[in-house]
Amino acid sequence: MKPVALTGTVRRSVALPRALVEQVMAVAPPDIARNLNRLVTVALQAFVARQRQHEFEEAMASMAADASVRTENKRIARDFAAAEKDGL
Repeated sequence: MKPVALTGTVRRSVALPRALVEQVMAVAPPDIARNLNRLVTVALQAFVARQRQHEFEEAMASMAADASVRTENKRIARDFAAAEKDGL
């Protein structure tokens, strides 16, 4: 058995609907439209970014609903109110 080289690339085989590939290639930026590996990489990066943004928004909503967090934010705002009046 051949040893596996450890690189920064993971190879996976995927089956994609032809219509989807054609749609993606039709709307992709010209520099990556014919490079399916790059298209998949860009799409997965966008997916990860959306998921992380969604998780952040959920965390912020949870904090906004937390009475103790709101109380602490009011205390902090009160503590810094004098500093905010200096015009800087």
